[in-house]
Amino acid sequence: MAGKVEAVGLSVKQFKPGDEVFGCSRGGFAEYACGPENRFAPKPSNLTPEEAAAVPMAALTALQGLRDKGKIRKGQMVLINGASGGVGTFAVQLAKLFETEVTAVCSTSKMDFVRSIGADHVIDYTREDVTKNGQQYDLIFDIAAYRSVSSYKRILKPGGIYVMAGGSVARLIQIMLISITGTKNMVSMLANIDQKDLLLLKDYLEAGKIRPFIDKRYPLNEVADALWYLKNGHARGKVVIFAHASLRIPTA
Repeated sequence: MAGKVEAVGLSVKQFKPGDEVFGCSRGGFAEYACGPENRFAPKPSNLTPEEAAAVPMAALTALQGLRDKGKIRKGQMVLINGASGGVGTFAVQLAKLFETEVTAVCSTSKMDFVRSIGADHVIDYTREDVTKNGQQYDLIFDIAAYRSVSSYKRILKPGGIYVMAGGSVARLIQIMLISITGTKNMVSMLANIDQKDLLLLKDYLEAGKIRPFIDKRYPLNEVADALWYLKNGHARGKVVIFAHASLRIPTA
């Protein structure tokens, strides 16, 4: 979410009414939202509130998945599965920022878009099974999660890491079972709402190193339509709900 601070609690030190902020908390589909100050950061100066609202959860997932869980390093070969969505578009940009060679997987209609945001190679999953083309990767960041975990295991280089962002219960159980066997290179993750990482993303955004891509914008009274659009897999980048947003930051 993003908007102007309407009110703050007595012990809040970082923000004051009128400040423009972005971050994550509950109740984002509303004109007013409330959350703790450590889940927000100053809005990037070069973004509109709508653009800023498209950043936090998706970009935090991409950043923490690649950097913290995936241990991404310069020169690696990185596979991003689900590269055209909200998390995927940030993952492609961040992986290039880490100076890696990026292979992106998406559908036919989104291939040119994914190339345009920096992917070195793009694979159309409707025509090619990336787990059977003989190529191996140092890091696989799996956002789409539509093939079995074991199929990705065979295309990891020795010492490579597979990271699944979210995923079904069945796939999470697969990851857990693999972990029980002592295999530490296949992990799942959920984003941690970390203010330091929000500030890092703010720096990247203001420097033009990454940017949000918004497919569609919906007014608050069309939330159901926005969710339907997302559910059917149409989105390229993010879908944004807009209202005259204000944020209340309670006593910490």
